[in-house]
Amino acid sequence: MESSYILKAIALAALVTWLPRVIPFVLVKYRGLPDLVMRFLRFLPVTIIFVLILSSLTQGSVGHFPSFKWVDIFAAIPTLYVAFRYRNLLGSVIFGVVLLALLRFLW
Repeated sequence: MESSYILKAIALAALVTWLPRVIPFVLVKYRGLPDLVMRFLRFLPVTIIFVLILSSLTQGSVGHFPSFKWVDIFAAIPTLYVAFRYRNLLGSVIFGVVLLALLRFLW
C-alpha cells in the first residue's frame, strides 16, 4: 500500500514537471509564434548572458548594498575587449579563465 502510493506520487510529480516543459514546444511546432514574440526572443540570450556576468561580478546580501568583486571586474574588462575584438567565444572564455586565475594567484 505504502510503496504504490509513493510510486503514484512520483509519477504524478514527473507528469506535472514534464507537461509545462513539453507543451510550449508542441504549440510552437504546430502554431508558430507571433512576430512580436520572435523579436522579443532575439534579445533573450544577450539578457541572460548580461545577468550571469553581472551576478558574478557583484555580491549581495539582504539589507545591504551589493559589493563588487574587484578582481573579477579587473578580469572581465579585458575579457570583454577580447570577446568584442576577435569575436571568438572559445578564445575569450579561455582568455578570461586564465586571466582570472592569474589575478587570483597574484592577489
